[in-house]
Amino acid sequence: QVQLVESGGGLVQAGGSLRLSCIVSGSFFRVNVMAWYRQAPGKQRELVATVTTQGITNYADSVKDRFAISGDYAKNTVNLLMDSLKPEDTAVYYCNAGIKRTTFGQVATYWGQGTQVTVSS
Repeated sequence: QVQLVESGGGLVQAGGSLRLSCIVSGSFFRVNVMAWYRQAPGKQRELVATVTTQGITNYADSVKDRFAISGDYAKNTVNLLMDSLKPEDTAVYYCNAGIKRTTFGQVATYWGQGTQVTVSS
């Protein structure tokens, strides 16, 4: 019943920019936290950035000063603006959200299907 759908991935040259978007839809009470992860070929999935309901952000060291995450908890969307992209940023990017399904329910983690970002050298 809960879906996370990413968009905005694609092919970009090194130094370019992309904006990823994710929208959470379905039946739920509240989105508690949103984040972006990525998984490059041959590597484990890693946390890229998180944003709290208060707008507090955290970034992986590898993307600090280049990426910006923003969340709209009223609209249940999260974006990732990626600037100065490098070939090593190439990965499948996944939207992630901690969601409270009902007023008295527990928070569960949900994932999007992923969107491919390819940065050419």
